[in-house]
Parts: sequence; C-alpha cells; structure tokens
Amino acid sequence: MLVSDFQFELPEELIAQEPLADRTGSRLLRVESGTGVLEDRRFREFPELLRAGDLVVFNNTRVFPGRLLGRRGGVKRPDFSSETVQAESQNPHPLDKLRAGTLANDGRRVGPPGVGKIEVLLTRQVLREPNEWECLVRPGKKIGVGEKLFFGEQDELQAEVIERGEFGERRIRFGTAAAAATALPGFARPDSPFDSAQGRLGRLSPHEHSDADFFACLEKIGHVPLPPYIARGDSTGDRERYQTVYARERGSVAAPTAGLHFTAEILERMRERGIERAEVTLHVGLGTFQPVRVERVEEHRLHAEAYSISAEAAEKIERARREGRRVVAVGTTTVRTLEYAARQGAGEVRAGAGEANLFIYPGFKFQVVGALLTNFHLPQSTLLMLVCALGGKENVMRAYAHAVRERYRFYSYGDCMLVE
Repeated sequence: MLVSDFQFELPEELIAQEPLADRTGSRLLRVESGTGVLEDRRFREFPELLRAGDLVVFNNTRVFPGRLLGRRGGVKRPDFSSETVQAESQNPHPLDKLRAGTLANDGRRVGPPGVGKIEVLLTRQVLREPNEWECLVRPGKKIGVGEKLFFGEQDELQAEVIERGEFGERRIRFGTAAAAATALPGFARPDSPFDSAQGRLGRLSPHEHSDADFFACLEKIGHVPLPPYIARGDSTGDRERYQTVYARERGSVAAPTAGLHFTAEILERMRERGIERAEVTLHVGLGTFQPVRVERVEEHRLHAEAYSISAEAAEKIERARREGRRVVAVGTTTVRTLEYAARQGAGEVRAGAGEANLFIYPGFKFQVVGALLTNFHLPQSTLLMLVCALGGKENVMRAYAHAVRERYRFYSYGDCMLVE
C-alpha cells in the first residue's frame, strides 16, 4: 500500500487558524462505513447521534506549554517579547511542506531565525532524574551534541544536547540558573551550568529542580505548542482553547483535538441520555504526528507514546464489550490506546500502563472500537490512515473530498467527523 494513496488536495484557506468562539459550533460530517452514506450535521447534535448503551471513551491527557524559544550558548539573548514572537510567526507553510506537529528545519515556523536563536519542541520526558527529554529543534542541522541551550528572559532554564536522533530529534538534559547563583565567589560547583568566576559554561546539573518546579517554569516561559499549519503565534486564549475541558493528566505536546468540541453542557446531555463515559490516557508525542518518510505504508514505524488505563476504565470497557454495546472513541489517540491494550491483554482491555506504538492502517482488525469521532487530518498522515482503516479507505477519502467541496474547516481547530 502506497503512502501516496492517502493524498488529497486542500485549499489553504480551509485550514482553521482560530478556534470558534463556541466549542460546540463546529460542523460534523457523519460517515456510515457500511453504506458509504454521508450526512452533514452539527457537533451540537452529537449526544443524539449516539446509540442507547454506547460507551464513549475519552483521552484525558493535558497539553503543557512545551514549545521553548531560546538561544544557543555564547550568543546575545534574542528578543523574545510576546510582540516579537507574534510578529515573527506570520509566515504560513505551503501545503506540501506541512507536517502535523513538527518543526520545520528551514526556519519558517518562527520567522527570521536571528543569530543564535533556537526553537525547541519537547516531545517526551525520558528521565526525571536527571531531567532528560526527547525533542525537536530548529535550526536542526546546527544544534550538535554538547551544545548548551538557554531559555527565558533570565535564562531560567538551561539545557545541554546529549544525543542526536535519526531524523533531527535531540535528547537534551535540563538544569537551571539556580546553581550559578549558589556557587561561592571564585569557585564553580562541579555540576553548575556556569563557572561563576570566569563566566564559562560548565556541566549542567540534572538535580537543580523538582519536576513540579520544572513544569512551573514551563508554564511561565513556554508557549502553547500549536501545530505549524496554524500560521500565527500562540495567544493567551490558546492556553484554554487548545485543551479539552476534561484534560487531567499532564504530558502531551499536542491536543487530542476531537475532544476540543466538548463542553460541560454536551457531557451533561450525554449523561441524561444514559450514555456511559470512560477515560484513558495517552500522552501525545512523536508517534501521533511524526511524518511518514517511506513510500510504502507497511514500512513505517511509529514512535512509542506513554499510556495508562485505570481499573475503573478497563472494567467499563470490558463490561460494554461483554454486553455487546458499542465502544465509541473520541479521537485517534483513544483508538490506538484501546486497540494496543487489547493486543497486550490477549484480546482483553486490562488496567495498566506502558508505551503504545501501534500503527493502524487499512486491513487492521479492530477488536474494541466500533465508532470514532475525529477531526480532519493531514494528507498522507498516519492519523488519516487510521480513520481509513475504520471507515474504509474509499468511504473516508470520498468524505474528505465532500468536506473540501462543502468548505469544512480542517485540522486542529477545525470541524469533525463521526465514523460509524
């Protein structure tokens, strides 16, 4: 199966750049996989589109501000005021260069790069002590192993590149400025990021902060990791809107966007209709939005992403399956969590945690999920392939063509579809 089989043409103006004022105001395209029938609806009708007895499963991961703007060691601190960031983020990506959630190595994500200016997208925490992360960097070709990176107006966060990945990924180790402040005059602590007397860069300390302190610092200096097809800087409003109303477990660098349409009122209407709910967690990272770099679908390999399923959620899911009730997944990340867990549990979804790397594409045999609410995805992406696996490739690609003709809004802040 060729990756090019999942290509479609999308006018750039259909890419949603802003969220709607009303979360529930999106359009919803209903796709019946058995008949191929398409139906134009509104998301507000979602509770009424569900069947009696359905179990709806949500991904309760929470996005953190993991996009960091900073500088390389040995250069003057660039201007990262909010006005500058906003002004430099106006350059849109051509459609043939779009990659969901990645940072372009050619410098167009932020605008004119400036001397020593860098951008880092944290994608996965590898270790807590020392505090090490996998990330994407820009400019990718220039950031080598051993390089020191500084973030924040007062260099609140500092990091060292300790490993280079296959496609430009980096592994970095964080320290803070606290070590330099506590060093005795004329002496440098062996684990300090600075030699306070000489001003030279030293080895970064991995133990300068707790996890809570680190994430508190990210909340202060980090930016909402909007995908690159949103051709603007992040705003204060994005901190609330690029987050589901039921987000609980911090750890994602991209929102599970199908959940962005829900409000407390919609969830209450579901409850009133007797629709059961369950929550699982999958932290969105490289596995969800990494580009496909091979020609044949079967050759692609997904990065692993952390997931967890509580005993309560597992019991609800297995009870619904035993009773023959439909499991409706909100978002592709929920689908991958449930189907991966079923394969790990010999066909049964069990409580537990681990890392999921299940790649779902046409021909996949679903064991758990019977219906899917999802946004519209990028051409040739693994997310589109997953939707095609559930709804049938011909049906889904025809639905996408219909959505383009009818001027649906695409991608993270766009409209949605219900595949049944």
